[in-house]
Amino acid sequence: MRLIIQAAALISVIQAWGMFMHQRVVRRAGRPLIRYGPLFPREQERIQNLNYIYNCNDVEALWMLRMKRAAFAGLVETFRSRGLLQDSINTSVEEYFKQVLFAIGELRGEVIRIPSGQTPPKIRGSPRWYPYFKDCIGAIDGTHVTARVSRSQSAAYRGRKHYTSQNVLAAVDFDLKFTYVLAGWEGSAHDTNILTDSMSRPDGINIPDGKFYLGDAGYACRPGILPPFRKTRYHLNEFSGRNYPRTAQELFNLRHSSLRVTVERAFGALKNRFKILDQKPFHPYST
Repeated sequence: MRLIIQAAALISVIQAWGMFMHQRVVRRAGRPLIRYGPLFPREQERIQNLNYIYNCNDVEALWMLRMKRAAFAGLVETFRSRGLLQDSINTSVEEYFKQVLFAIGELRGEVIRIPSGQTPPKIRGSPRWYPYFKDCIGAIDGTHVTARVSRSQSAAYRGRKHYTSQNVLAAVDFDLKFTYVLAGWEGSAHDTNILTDSMSRPDGINIPDGKFYLGDAGYACRPGILPPFRKTRYHLNEFSGRNYPRTAQELFNLRHSSLRVTVERAFGALKNRFKILDQKPFHPYST
């Protein structure tokens, strides 16, 4: 009799459990399905893109990375060996972009070199410039780089360009190598104010005693900066054809301009290689 009672109780428990599970399935079937993002296809696409970068040739690498495969592999190995970057798939693009910028900044002592102080070979080997510019170590100028700022700040970042930008000060030597860069100033800021700020900083532009940079007419004549004569022909196209210099000031400006054009060539080469500098940025200005 006891066994019959226990068997009946077990059957009742099984029936109750079955009814509970059936009701649960019915309730879940009536709910809308929650579909998550296609993680696997996205991950598969990421792996395909990485394999394409790793296995591309130098022509494709220059198109995608603006550097050849060997240079890119060496840069990646430098970041890894020095602990500047680590492999990760759980970091957003914005966060990783900042990490890469920081890592590149840590290489500034190797990428940006300090002027040697010696007379550049370009000047020493030309009677047009030597000995008149024997103490010149390079040229400085500002260039505008597009910037994405809020509407309340757009007036300050909109200067002579029709778009919002930041005014970047740079110094280059006569090998088209950058020796100093200062970014962050508003596009409406004058070149002279940016230079003054740079020279007042502990880590600002360093001009050895007795040496100087060439600047355009937007800079004032001061120790370390040599601008051209004002209200006098200066640009190279003004001396084209038979428009030869007629005065000593014009001759000085012609030779000054033919040397200072180096910084314009450096900016042109930089923006031609890194097109993002002339395009609307997708990241905020603070980045």
